[in-house]
Amino acid sequence: MEGSLVDSGRERVERGNKVGYVKRGIGKKKKQLHRRLRKPDMTASNTLQRLFHSCTQAFKGAGTVPSPQDVQRLRQILDNMKAEDVGLNKDLQFFKPGNVGKENQRVTYTTVYKCDKFSLCIFFIPEGGIIPLHNHPGMTVFSKLLLGLMHIKSYDWVQPQISNDNLIQQPSQLRLAKLKADKVFTSSCDTSVLYPTSGGNIHEFKAITPCAVLDVIGPPYSKQDGRDCSYYKDHPSTVFPKERIGEGKEENDKDYSYAWLEEIEMPENSEMDGIEYLGPTPF
Repeated sequence: MEGSLVDSGRERVERGNKVGYVKRGIGKKKKQLHRRLRKPDMTASNTLQRLFHSCTQAFKGAGTVPSPQDVQRLRQILDNMKAEDVGLNKDLQFFKPGNVGKENQRVTYTTVYKCDKFSLCIFFIPEGGIIPLHNHPGMTVFSKLLLGLMHIKSYDWVQPQISNDNLIQQPSQLRLAKLKADKVFTSSCDTSVLYPTSGGNIHEFKAITPCAVLDVIGPPYSKQDGRDCSYYKDHPSTVFPKERIGEGKEENDKDYSYAWLEEIEMPENSEMDGIEYLGPTPF
């Protein structure tokens, strides 16, 4: 079948043998590109189906965390997932570096599946695009970079917030957090896993090249259930609080970086466009 990419105020993102739409800036010179698309094979569909069925077993609902065995199984499936498993192709115009102008930095997402226990979502981040620093309250999140080159920064809250033996005075409206990651990832990297209180629950994505990220989130965001997204601005800190892990063992705090996180209003660049998922079905 023949597919096309039309720049007339919105861009068509081709997935499998179907097309979804991404909003784009108005006033661009109209052009049309033709591309032959291949229908996803059964292997791709089966991979997504294995992920879906493993999620139904791993996620038990609010207030729970998947068992270590379930986490390992999900990681193994996601580590081996390719863009083609969800109907994507790296040759699509969207994923070509330099394709999107600086004025078109809006992130797009599509929901593969969602229930009250977990959700499967794909985020399309254009070159230079950002998903600002945000949290995942009470959630376990698996993130697999399917395509692109992306910088990820993540933090965990220092627990307890202020301990008796560190004698640190907390600035007003700020909370101390420990840096967990601050580096560039490629699509060949392993799946990252964050937990409700560890693993980098507060993170930020910056796309160096156009990226596609598959997120498995359990349970999903829900304002009604008290799982709303909060946004933060980080302020570097030079303090080294004493924290205890395990059975009274102290960490060498100077091996870590810290920052004061300030909760802020929803940034303008955090707004996203949603499109219908038209790839292989997960069940």
